[in-house]
Amino acid sequence: MCGLAGLLRATPDASDERLTTLAGAMGDALVHRGPDDRGVWTEAEAGIALAHRRLSILDLSPLGHQPMASSDHRFVIAYNGEVYNFAELREVLVARGHAFRGHSDTEVLLAAVVEWGVEDAIARCNGMFAIALWDRQERCLWLARDRVGKKPLYYGWAGETFVFGSELKALWRHPDFDNGVSRDALALLLRLDYIPAPHAIHEGTFKLMPGTLLRIDAAAVAGGAGAHDPARDQRRYWDPRERMEAALRAPFKGDEREAENRLDELLREAVGLRMVADVPVGVFLSGGTDSSIVTALMQAQSRHPVRSFTIGFERSHHDEAHLAREVADHLHTAHTELYVSGSDALAVVPTLPAMFDEPFADASQVPTALVARLARSAVTVALSGDGGDELFFGYKRYERALRNWRWQRRVPSPLRKALARSATGHGEASRTGGFAALAAEMGAGGIGDVYRQRIARWRDPACAVPGAKLPATLYDQPDPLHGAGTAADAMMLADFSVYLPEDLLCKVDRTSMAVSLEARAPLLDWHVAEFAWSLPLAFKRHAKGNKYLLKQVLRRYLPDEMVDRGKRGFGAPVSDWLRGDLRDWASALLDEQRLREEGYFDAAAVHGIWRKFLDGERKWHTHLWNVLMFQAWHEHWRQQRNVARVSEAHPG
Repeated sequence: MCGLAGLLRATPDASDERLTTLAGAMGDALVHRGPDDRGVWTEAEAGIALAHRRLSILDLSPLGHQPMASSDHRFVIAYNGEVYNFAELREVLVARGHAFRGHSDTEVLLAAVVEWGVEDAIARCNGMFAIALWDRQERCLWLARDRVGKKPLYYGWAGETFVFGSELKALWRHPDFDNGVSRDALALLLRLDYIPAPHAIHEGTFKLMPGTLLRIDAAAVAGGAGAHDPARDQRRYWDPRERMEAALRAPFKGDEREAENRLDELLREAVGLRMVADVPVGVFLSGGTDSSIVTALMQAQSRHPVRSFTIGFERSHHDEAHLAREVADHLHTAHTELYVSGSDALAVVPTLPAMFDEPFADASQVPTALVARLARSAVTVALSGDGGDELFFGYKRYERALRNWRWQRRVPSPLRKALARSATGHGEASRTGGFAALAAEMGAGGIGDVYRQRIARWRDPACAVPGAKLPATLYDQPDPLHGAGTAADAMMLADFSVYLPEDLLCKVDRTSMAVSLEARAPLLDWHVAEFAWSLPLAFKRHAKGNKYLLKQVLRRYLPDEMVDRGKRGFGAPVSDWLRGDLRDWASALLDEQRLREEGYFDAAAVHGIWRKFLDGERKWHTHLWNVLMFQAWHEHWRQQRNVARVSEAHPG
């Protein structure tokens, strides 16, 4: 639910009226995230302003209005998300003497902060959230993001003003925000298809990492961007690596049946918590394991048919609608499916830069946007199946990486080193399969190095972006788990920490919030995650198929033939698009002269890949899509900056 934005000035020299205008414009850029209500709070003597756009989910009355002040008036909050265990927290707080005017989770969250302090209160919350909290007594701003990273939060500097918001479009509305493109972040985009936290596409701009808190003291804002180091200042209150290591040290001791019972119990509770709303709730249903188990557990706890939604694709191997229909018929949900044509999908592409604000190149963004739009026609909240693959060993690439790592260790060290050196001569070809790809993995020092070859796009993106230095991520560590678990655990940890929040959850958040739909992911309840990490690998990677225990739970609700299905992706036919209806659009964005004038890419290298693709080398479509997503975003960004300048010059 909702969107937030705000600012903290280095010198509190602006009037309440001026702060209201600035923050109000930033908040209004997020109207799609919260079309139901608008609020701005300012305190001129501190130079602080908070803005909020509300999508009403709990307590639809004015008592849920934000920004909201605590009962003692010390704290003021602008908050995006849901605290699912708010009823439990409320009971504890009432017993401790707190009184409540309404029944929103926002009011409970504020009371928790009053009772336990910011850090302890956040640690008690089970939910998805991004929070901006002003402490009037300490004169400091707290930013917080949920454990897994379901809700986004950007921050940075607009001149000497500290600015923050749910999406970059809020920051763009500040007249002093004209931060250029970060070439290092652009290199990350070419490597991964997305830009992981704490990095952002703009210089002097960052994303708050999942499970972290950031405290900004008013006195420190005068130091500006140069005084801030996200690696130092973002403080984790929940670290996936630490929690996985703890789970591995205290593994689940029961047998398979006991594990199945416990997983069923945890999932049922997680789904039940996420069904609580004062508005209609539905579910995305693809027919795969993850969405099917969420749908089954929803229907098991509902007195009425659950609303389920599926997108089908006309004449496409990506179509899964018939699988979803079989599951829906068996569970007796109120099912809605919509078959879309290629032209329907292509019509989404021009809207992507405005939808995502930051270049984002996972092409499944297109069908995800379509199913979100479909669901919003009937519900305000939709549950999804995100997280099952990262927690229960669901990706085929895990098996391939383990196989290659096993083979490599059988190759004599001198030969491995020679093969690794030879890969440098193949350039980007080592990213596209065959001997060159295998040779590139031969220099691996651990499973992390092998796995990086499985998930990366451009082999050496810094060479394609002049002046860039590729920042390190968890994928650059030979062993993300530092020897604490198996190679399989290490890969799942890397995906859970980077790919899941910065690709999958980003994709779902932007596409759903673009149509004012709230998406909830019960498989990513932190209790479910920590239980999954405690399980023996054999309960996930099994001779009868991966995601074994999750599928065993699903068998309680669906027949075997609906459970034992091969994994399919929720993809998009990018190669066909670029050779067909999108060819002219792509040609214009990849024009060599244009690339050279803009100066972000090695124009000859990028245009050369485009020519190879047009000559029949299909393997280049992923390289091209992330360049195209940047090019399209760059056009959009400059247009939006011009709009902001005009608005500032002519506020009337």
